[in-house]
Amino acid sequence: MSRFKEKYEKEVVPALIEKFNYSSVMEVPRIEKVVINMGVGDAVSNSKALDSAVEELTALSGQKPVVTRAKKSIAGFKLREGMPIGTKVTLRKERMYDFLDKLVTVSLPRVRDFRGVSKKAFDGRGNYTLGVREQLIFPEIDYDKVSKVRGMDIVVVTTAKTDEEAAELLTLLGMPFAK
Repeated sequence: MSRFKEKYEKEVVPALIEKFNYSSVMEVPRIEKVVINMGVGDAVSNSKALDSAVEELTALSGQKPVVTRAKKSIAGFKLREGMPIGTKVTLRKERMYDFLDKLVTVSLPRVRDFRGVSKKAFDGRGNYTLGVREQLIFPEIDYDKVSKVRGMDIVVVTTAKTDEEAAELLTLLGMPFAK
């Protein structure tokens, strides 16, 4: 069992029950899944860009990402419907906990001038989205092999009903929110 999951069960659950007075353990919000999405806009003109993005996501998530395709054609971007323009991966269970653990303890502190992540990025239903400007903050990514610095979106989907509950859950798990 990953130490992050253990921390959730042993420390976070009792703390949340105490704060929000849940009557059952099943009411306590938990993290359902983590979706990592990498838009590769330059894949339109350069198909190799997508392969390297897929490789990088595989390295940092431990599973193979899906290639996302354009829903509509946009002439201004030279884009046809159905062209591959990005890649995403959905993590659940153990891999999700391992990834979050890595994100919070290793990767986020490596961001330049890091002052914490925004508290305003909740969507109103208890899900949190975090943008990362460069993939180099992850230890699995070899600096010399990177062709282009790419950002990604990391979405943490929780079962919390309100943003407040979700914020508390992530704070207790060690998410470094800006003061």
